[in-house]
Amino acid sequence: MLLKSDDIKRIEVDFDSGMIPPPFSHVFKLKISFERGFINTQFTIHYTDRDELTEEDIFAEGFTSEDDYNFFGEVPTAWEQPFKSLYAQTKWSNKRELDENGGVKVFAKDIHGKISRSIPINQEEWHMLGQEFIQAIYEVNKKEAPLTVRYRSISKETVDEYTLTVKFSVRKVIVEKNGQIKEWNWDDSRQLLSNIYLPDYDYEVASDSTPKKRGQYIDCGDGFWHKFGKGVNNLDESFDAISKIHEGFEKLNQL
Repeated sequence: MLLKSDDIKRIEVDFDSGMIPPPFSHVFKLKISFERGFINTQFTIHYTDRDELTEEDIFAEGFTSEDDYNFFGEVPTAWEQPFKSLYAQTKWSNKRELDENGGVKVFAKDIHGKISRSIPINQEEWHMLGQEFIQAIYEVNKKEAPLTVRYRSISKETVDEYTLTVKFSVRKVIVEKNGQIKEWNWDDSRQLLSNIYLPDYDYEVASDSTPKKRGQYIDCGDGFWHKFGKGVNNLDESFDAISKIHEGFEKLNQL
C-alpha cells in the first residue's frame, strides 16, 4: 500500500550490510516520528560477526571494540522533508524480504494509521539518506563534530584555501574561501562530497603540516593533508574522481 508522503507520521529504515565481512558488517535501524518542531528519533547500530576477530584485527581496520551505538532523542526538522520527498519518488520492489546481499527495508505509517512495509528499488538513495541522518544524530549527541574538509591550491602567484563545514544536524554547508564565508546549497554539495571520498589516499605520504609548496592538496576531515599527484589515486579507471574534485572546488568561486 502506497501512502501519501504528506500524511506520513512515522518512518522506519532497516539496513543490513549483507555479505560484507567483519569488522565492516553491520545492521542499523532508524525509527523517526515527525513531531511539531522536531523529529523524535531512535537509532541503533550493531556490528556483526566480530566474535571471530581479535581486537588487533578490528583496530587494524580503523574500528574499535565499542562501535555499537544507541540513540534516543530529538533531531531538527530540516530532515523531515528529505525523508518524505524520497518516499514520494520511490518505486517499490515486489520482494518481501532482503536477500543475502542485504540492503534497506522501509516501514511507514501515516496519520490515519495506515501502514506500508516494502523494499525500495532505489536502495542507494535510501542508504545514503540514512547515513547522512546518522551523521546528524552523531552531531546532535556530540559524538562527532561537523565534518570539515579543506582544499588548498598553491601556484607561483596565489594561495587559495577552501574550507567546507558540513553541519549534518541542520543540513547546512558553510563555505569559507580565503576568509570569505558563504552558505552552499545542501543538494549541490553532495556530489562534491561524494567524489572526495572516492579516491585512495595514501597516509604514508600525507602530512599534518599546512602545505606551503606549489600544488593542490586536500584534508578530508582528519587533519592530514594529501597532495594530488602524490598519494591520491583514482580507484576506478572509468571515473576520474580527482578531476571532479578539482572542478568542484573551482565552481565554488561562482557562489
